[in-house]
Amino acid sequence: MVSAQMPLRTAKTEVRARLAAAGCENAAMDADALLEKALGAPVWQCRADAVLSEAQARLLEEMTCRRERREPLQYILGRWGFYALELAVGEGVLCPRADTETIVEAVLARAPGIAEEKKAAGRPAPLRLLDLCAGTGAIGLALLSRLPDAQLVLVEKSEAAFRYLTENARRIAGEARLAEGGVQPQQGDLFTVWHTLPAGGFDIITCNPPYLTAQEMRELQPEVAREPTLALDGGTDGLDFYRALAEHYQRCLAPGGLLALEIGWRQRKAVCGLLADAGWADIAAVPDLAGNDRCVLAYRRA
Repeated sequence: MVSAQMPLRTAKTEVRARLAAAGCENAAMDADALLEKALGAPVWQCRADAVLSEAQARLLEEMTCRRERREPLQYILGRWGFYALELAVGEGVLCPRADTETIVEAVLARAPGIAEEKKAAGRPAPLRLLDLCAGTGAIGLALLSRLPDAQLVLVEKSEAAFRYLTENARRIAGEARLAEGGVQPQQGDLFTVWHTLPAGGFDIITCNPPYLTAQEMRELQPEVAREPTLALDGGTDGLDFYRALAEHYQRCLAPGGLLALEIGWRQRKAVCGLLADAGWADIAAVPDLAGNDRCVLAYRRA
């Protein structure tokens, strides 16, 4: 048990051993993160002979117990990095993952071309972005950080997740952008919200939908099982949300607009087929850093 006056080195060794015994895959990294959270500073900034105060020991022991129960590290820390942003995260919202940055990179690579086409077509207004199943707002807010003049609508169904979305939008985009309507968090369901969105109202739509199959939902790792089912379960074959996206969301894009979707690594063929059948153009898959298909792009025909 972690206790007051315990040397930092000893505390780190104990926490790492306990997390490894609990089955945490990255016990060393997790121990470092928990110790830094308890200290309120990076370990390397502390003196070599530093010891834990009573308050630090109490907090570290509490967090270690939570992690031993396989609560996601992101929930315990309350903040998590995504594309150079720090996002508030906690119980009830999907944890941001590095693989999702694939969508951000893919969209940013294509945004200048979309803007040029808008200008050539006599529509020089700022890019209009729609992020569906927004969760913490990771994708939309990361895009906004690189496209600061863009207008952004973030749609999330879950009340619990929506609280994190609005907190992140307020902190990252700023109160002024929210007040003026340039950034708009909205509660809504992907399956029905398209009815309320303006036809041709967006230049880019992004979405990281629930895409796990029923079988995958039965085989979740303990940490993932603590994340909201609403953000994971994509129906029997994992494709329920992609069917709705393919069928309904062309009408929400301006001609030539881009749809960018995260997918499971085995879903490229199925998702591309759904989009092709619905009349989308220039459909392509983008791999993540591990070489797995992670993102599918498609355009509304000009």
